[in-house]
Amino acid sequence: MGLFLQVSTVLVITVSLQGWHPLGCLQEERIALLHLKDSLNYPHGTSLPTWRKGDDRCCDWESIVCSSRTCRVTGLYLWSVRNQELGDWYLNVSLFLPFQQLNSLILMDNHIAGWVEKKGGYELQKLSNLKILALEDNSFNNSVLSFVEGLPSLKTLYLDYNRLEGLIDLKESLSNLKHLGLGGNNINKLVASRGPSSLNTLYLGNITTYGNMSQLLQSLEAFPNLTTLFLHHNDFTGRKLGDELKNLSSLESLYLDKCSLDEHSLQSLGALPSLKNLSLSALNNNISSGGFLHLRNLEFLNLSYNTLNNNNILQTIGLCDLNNLQELHMYHNNLSGFMPPCLVNLTSLQHLDLSSNLLKIPVSLSPLYNLSKLKYFDGSGNEIFTEKHDHNLSPKFQLESLYLNSHGQGARAFPKFLYHQVNLQSLDLTNNQIKGEFPNWLIENNTYLQELYLENCSLSGPFLLPKNSHVNLSFLSISMNHFQGQIPSEIGDRLPGLQVLFMSDNGFNGSIPFSLGNISSLQAFDLSNNSLQGQIPGWIGNMSSLEFLDLSGNNLSGPLPPRFNTSSKLRVVYLSRNKLQGPITMAFYDSSEIFTLDLSHNYLTGRIPKWIDRLFNLRFLLLSYNNLEGEIPIQLSRLDQLTLIDLSHNHLSGSILSWMISTHPFPRQYNSYDYVSSSQQSFEFTTKNVSLYYRGSILRYFTGLDFSCNNFTGEIPLEIGNLSMIKALNLSHNNLTGPIPPTFSKLKEIESLDLSYNKLDGEIPPRLIELFSLEVFSVAHNNFSGKPPARVAQFATFDERCYKDNPFLCGEPLPKICGAAMPPSPSPTSTNNEENGGFMDMEVFYVTFWVVYISWCCW
Repeated sequence: MGLFLQVSTVLVITVSLQGWHPLGCLQEERIALLHLKDSLNYPHGTSLPTWRKGDDRCCDWESIVCSSRTCRVTGLYLWSVRNQELGDWYLNVSLFLPFQQLNSLILMDNHIAGWVEKKGGYELQKLSNLKILALEDNSFNNSVLSFVEGLPSLKTLYLDYNRLEGLIDLKESLSNLKHLGLGGNNINKLVASRGPSSLNTLYLGNITTYGNMSQLLQSLEAFPNLTTLFLHHNDFTGRKLGDELKNLSSLESLYLDKCSLDEHSLQSLGALPSLKNLSLSALNNNISSGGFLHLRNLEFLNLSYNTLNNNNILQTIGLCDLNNLQELHMYHNNLSGFMPPCLVNLTSLQHLDLSSNLLKIPVSLSPLYNLSKLKYFDGSGNEIFTEKHDHNLSPKFQLESLYLNSHGQGARAFPKFLYHQVNLQSLDLTNNQIKGEFPNWLIENNTYLQELYLENCSLSGPFLLPKNSHVNLSFLSISMNHFQGQIPSEIGDRLPGLQVLFMSDNGFNGSIPFSLGNISSLQAFDLSNNSLQGQIPGWIGNMSSLEFLDLSGNNLSGPLPPRFNTSSKLRVVYLSRNKLQGPITMAFYDSSEIFTLDLSHNYLTGRIPKWIDRLFNLRFLLLSYNNLEGEIPIQLSRLDQLTLIDLSHNHLSGSILSWMISTHPFPRQYNSYDYVSSSQQSFEFTTKNVSLYYRGSILRYFTGLDFSCNNFTGEIPLEIGNLSMIKALNLSHNNLTGPIPPTFSKLKEIESLDLSYNKLDGEIPPRLIELFSLEVFSVAHNNFSGKPPARVAQFATFDERCYKDNPFLCGEPLPKICGAAMPPSPSPTSTNNEENGGFMDMEVFYVTFWVVYISWCCW
């Protein structure tokens, strides 16, 4: 399943990167897609939220690929789109018939138990162009084979992790299959009863057999064209696996990852002399014998995620005698000391990955200089060091990819051998304290260079551009260095092929260069945490490929751009911590794809615009620390994808509306910036004047509302108690009245609840003690009466400060004993607009590793 997921994801990314996004698709197919969505969602599902009835751009909907020539749907990637709680179901085949050019249909992990067809059947066979059908992780039994028979173009079929059992017969109608996945089923024999099979790739991972495993392995002789066999996640302890497979004369690739293999089973692999590719990653046993490595024809060997712990083991297992080896993976082991000297014997080696070990690797790579065919080396996650005497010898290799992301100090200067490299396509020296200036000579010498990572390298001085235009560089990151001065005005002309540009956390000043607007391919753009001045240039709104924009933490002033007219792909926008002024106006009116919008910590004025509901994909909205006023528009509360909204520290008024926190799963995206966004996205919250940053994949768990420090009046809506997934709720420092809704006892996931500095009254609901995840709690400075909730579970940790200045409260943890003389009725409780003392902001949940989580109520 994992391998297919990677392959199909690459397929979709490849289609996306070709740069075509049609405006629409055929009406008959758009209607069919909506019918398909209804079927998947019946009766109470919430999947595929971007498939909307009024949206004609269905080729831009998630999980869909269309033909650039015909605008017809060619791929449906619908894995895990049906709610798990709905259980098994039967899928109507006729839903797919309108897609005449469909060639890839992915229906993995949807609890499908079978097909529903019209009387007479065979509807599925009308999909004459279907080449790839993935039905993994469903509930099909053996009858599924009869449904897929006769698909004339079918080459790839995945049925892993279903309910297949016993004998599997690949009849004549399936004899054209090239790739078949049957892993995770209870099968014991495969046959091709009606003629020879063309099958060349077979997946049999995690197989449970009713009989002897030998019977299953021996039955593979019926497939004489089999070249690739996946047997991962099986137990072959005590078995001579190689002997059982030796009759597969065409077998070239064998994958035994996550298997149990003992000395006998490993040594028996020597009986497979034609083997060229062998993968033994994450084995359940230690590798201590090398008989299996007498496979002199091996060209690919994967030993990653094992427990290899010293250099001698490589000699013991015979690895350094594999003269034909071209690709070697040994990442995520415990290899220590200096690089194994015997690697120099692997004269055919082209690809070497030693990352994530405990090795000491010289930044000069001198032990590898004689490997003339080496093109790829990854030593990241080891100790990269500079030798005392850096020589001027030139290596025999010309690298295409080099990754030396360091732990610790790393290199002190750029290694001299880099001056002799001219074929580099990707270079990563992140976290090496190199110092010195930007190496523009690297770009000039390597005309094929596509990716350059120099984050946190202590580089300084001005940013130096290559002398001539370099069209191939698509990814450049120089964040977290000490560059100063202005960004060169001609950057867009010298680097016109950029897709990703990260220059954050430096000392750049001046304005944003106009020439950046000429880079039509730019998709991700981060200039945050510099000293840039001036206005946000209007041309940013015309960058048609832009998806990720971060200009936060600068000194930008003036209004927002009038409109992001052509940036229809814009999904992530960070403009916080600047000096932006004026209203939000129509800036993002046409940016319906926006996923994250952060305008916090500025001087924005006016009202929240009523067109906000056009941003129907919005998940995160941060407008805090501005001067916004007026009531919350009803349109904002209709955004059913929101998981976090922060309106705190404004001048908003009126009643708090009923809200819904989305429980929709995060959509799968295949944009080129995806691998960037998970690490680049971050939010800032302030707790007692301390700024905390939350970043990365943890943001998927951010669910919260912060309306604190405004002028909201009226009662807290009962419906807020229905936000069962919410983690943080802060309504403090307002003028709210009435009781705490009893529905708050349903907030089972809440970790932070702050209702302080309001005019709330009545009793505190005793059932709040059922909120077992609650770690931060305050109702101070209100007019509550009666007793606090019982001091049990987490409420035993909340002390007097959590309840202070509620004159009619009595009982522990307060010093006032219930039944004693009550004081006169207090004057109305002051709000945040009148007092600053005792301020407590929203305490967010899930902190990153460098922040200590405060688990008690207040400070």
